[in-house]
Amino acid sequence: MSVSQEPETTGSEQDSPCYSIEQVATRIGMTKRTLRYYEEMGLLPPTDRTEGNYRRYSEADVQRLMRVKELRSLLGFSLSEIRELLSADEERDLLKAAYRAESDPPTRLAQLDRVDELIEKQLELVEQKIAGLEQMRASLQAKLARHAQVKQQLMGN
Repeated sequence: MSVSQEPETTGSEQDSPCYSIEQVATRIGMTKRTLRYYEEMGLLPPTDRTEGNYRRYSEADVQRLMRVKELRSLLGFSLSEIRELLSADEERDLLKAAYRAESDPPTRLAQLDRVDELIEKQLELVEQKIAGLEQMRASLQAKLARHAQVKQQLMGN
């Protein structure tokens, strides 16, 4: 059976397109097994299913998976760290909507305080990652410096 690369539309034309697991795996450059695993690990909310129980992914799911891939591959975050970052993003989005609907200044201040806490936690994760990378960079630079000294000694002899 051939899999079309065109997204399906759901019952209503107003609904966003849905993609099969094969389409998403190809688009993002992940295996179907990895997509299933990320769903099991809670990095992706459970996807919609067809009548035949096949997974269907929305564009929002695809964007989230691209973010997971970026955080994992390019920035080196662990799945646990990624789950923490995504969870904080989700809570911030909920607080943002609540903030917009709220008119009571003390409540809005409390919401802003909570958003600040979430951002500080995310920033702490990023700073830990940066510190580790800076330590690695310093170690590699020290090795290069030692090699340069050895080369100078060898050229001098």
